[in-house]
Amino acid sequence: MKEWTWFQAGLALAASFLLAVVLVKPIGVSTQFVILDGMMASTIDASLVVVDDSTSSGYASSNAYLNKSGGKYAANIAKPLNYGLVFVVAMFGGGLLSRMLRKEKSPRQIPEVHEARYGNKAWPRYVAAFVGGQIVLWGARLAGGCTSGHMMSGMMQTAVSGYLFAAAAFVVALPTAFLVYKKKGGA
Repeated sequence: MKEWTWFQAGLALAASFLLAVVLVKPIGVSTQFVILDGMMASTIDASLVVVDDSTSSGYASSNAYLNKSGGKYAANIAKPLNYGLVFVVAMFGGGLLSRMLRKEKSPRQIPEVHEARYGNKAWPRYVAAFVGGQIVLWGARLAGGCTSGHMMSGMMQTAVSGYLFAAAAFVVALPTAFLVYKKKGGA
């Protein structure tokens, strides 16, 4: 199976986003992590999410964040089998399927650029990826959405905020990449 070019992958991504918007709703996944947190918290405190017929969703929460939008997040915690959860699980499944279909079964675990800068141990890369992911997720929730929601779906819907977010992301990402992956010994 031949690997896709960046152009083919870009077209497939665009088609996926378009299908999602046409068939269900714009793509965005960071909210699902809030729902997962709420599901875990509700096992400890059963009163976190309660049935409330006076809200548009039919659920309410003692947590103001989970209670916003008429208890929409509270409803997703009470009934977690929804589009968001299925989408996140499908992302992991798609990654696994892609890995299994790959011809080269043991790809290089550490990219050359990372190895040149930080050595050949995998665990620092995993720790850095985990910490970076937590920072990005925290920022995404602080901004009210993730890169797929703000940038990809937002730009596709021609939202000015999507374009502003994309510009800001690249303004920060490029210097960060140069700082993190600069050549040893200067340059």
